Amino acid sequence: MPEPNPILICARRVAANRLTLEEGPRTPSAPTVSITTLSTPAESDYTLSNPLPEPAEAAAVDETATPSTESAPKPGSYDAALALGEDLIERPLAGGGPARVRTQHAKNRMTVWERIKVLTDQEPMILYRNWGPELDGASIVTGILNIDGRDVAVYGHDFTVRAGSMDATNGAKLARLIHMAGEKGIPLIGMNDSAGAFVPAGVGGLDGYSEAFTALRKISGLVPSISLMFGYNAGGGAYLPRQGSFMIQCEETFIGLTGPGVVKSVLGEDVTADELGGPGVHGASGVADLIAPDELGSLRTALRLLNYLPDNNKSPAPRLDTSDPVDRYTAEEDRLFRRTFDSPAGMNAPMDIGLYLQQICDHGEFFEIQPQRARNMVTAFGRLGGWVTGFVANNSAVASGQIDIDAALKATRFIRFCNLYNIPLIFVEDTTGFLPGTEQESRGIIQAGRKLLDSIIDVRTPRMTMIIRNAFGGAYAAYNSHYTGADLVFAMPMARVAVMGAAGKDFVYKDEMRAIAANHKKALADGASEADANRLRDEALAKLTTQYEDLLMNPKEALSLGSVSRIVMPGESRRILARNLDFLMRKYTPGPMGGPQREHE
Repeated sequence: MPEPNPILICARRVAANRLTLEEGPRTPSAPTVSITTLSTPAESDYTLSNPLPEPAEAAAVDETATPSTESAPKPGSYDAALALGEDLIERPLAGGGPARVRTQHAKNRMTVWERIKVLTDQEPMILYRNWGPELDGASIVTGILNIDGRDVAVYGHDFTVRAGSMDATNGAKLARLIHMAGEKGIPLIGMNDSAGAFVPAGVGGLDGYSEAFTALRKISGLVPSISLMFGYNAGGGAYLPRQGSFMIQCEETFIGLTGPGVVKSVLGEDVTADELGGPGVHGASGVADLIAPDELGSLRTALRLLNYLPDNNKSPAPRLDTSDPVDRYTAEEDRLFRRTFDSPAGMNAPMDIGLYLQQICDHGEFFEIQPQRARNMVTAFGRLGGWVTGFVANNSAVASGQIDIDAALKATRFIRFCNLYNIPLIFVEDTTGFLPGTEQESRGIIQAGRKLLDSIIDVRTPRMTMIIRNAFGGAYAAYNSHYTGADLVFAMPMARVAVMGAAGKDFVYKDEMRAIAANHKKALADGASEADANRLRDEALAKLTTQYEDLLMNPKEALSLGSVSRIVMPGESRRILARNLDFLMRKYTPGPMGGPQREHE
């Protein structure tokens, strides 16, 4: 066979292409045009036709095609279950919907999910996502968060869903989380933003609160808890969070048994929500332990507080290594005392005890609890050599540091918390005693003082006392003295440990006092002017007072009796306290409280 001519082959291909294009659109049944008569066995067929039908052709096919016996597959039960699961997971995240979220933001309030994001940047492990036909359980979110590597149980009311109200399902859901926190030994944070019980739920709403009340009481003393107050909280919404260890309230919020409207209708009293249950009221009364300017401040305050708290009553509070040398000499402490006691008021000059705490805490940082209440007593967490420590300090800048009812109750609560959760205590003493007077007696200063004394006697954690200046009478005896169980008692050289203050000279120098009074009377009878007679009397009394202070108002007797362990010079407080605290904590084994339960709180 002769070799095919390349020119002829090319001509044939062009002709075939032209014929194919001239045919125009075809129906699927039209034959394909090809030139087979001009082909040779060694040649291939070429075409520019689209092997797939055009849209118009496809429509024609659908109209003429015979109905298929196989239709598109319908979603099966498995796919339906997946769709349901996705809906149940996503629905709580949506809350009450965009409109309700916008309303929440218009009130300068976050949603519960936004609050969770402030607490942690880790994905939350949300538990018990109830969402019933009546929104049962949907208005509260519960879960476990990872906060700085620590597991923390958290709950938060979703105000966009039924105003965060409580029903039986919510109560059971919340109680289950609280019990889990106690069983697993992890702290609890509650974000409260609830209108109270869901009225249409009837008694179920009240039962929900009862179940939550009981659960929170059961874990008290097992794990610490922090309650954050947002929005308007009344009735059970006020009781439940106060059962926790600490409550934080921010501005523009309300906490109360009832609102202003009920007070107006029952008592006829016109009062605003802020005057009735605002942060100013509860900060001064001690209902709220900490006050913050807004929600973000509350959440960050909770994180800072959590940094000082242990996970449970079996573990110590988190210890942090410090770059602040524990053996450093603090010259500022010496200057503080020098400027105070060299002032015209002398040993009676007031001093803000917070300035002293700054000198002994790591990097000068401490975290005060109930700072709006009873400023004559300071209670605070701080670190000393890395160890979390509770400080209970008299503040002579307010009411001479005298202990009144509010100060005693404030200190009692703080001491008991530290005792439960293995936190050591340092008492800083500078008080002339318990505040006397009819007002205090009528309110029960004896009962409040007894509570303070009992809480100190019951302390089992390491504890020390530093006497700065005044330590008189019953206040000295009750305020963590050696015989109430203090591990160590230190005193500054200007400490004045005595049964009474300067008034004690009336009992020690009775004969001398009578002689001074007789001389004053005789001088007046002899014709001396009243001014001269009074001047001579006052000079004699001042001399007697100085003699009394030099003889008895100093640490010498207490040191000789062993009531004081040693004298600490100004500037050395941090070194002495840190070294001894480290020794005591290394020999202390954290654990839950045991032994008999006493009658009184």
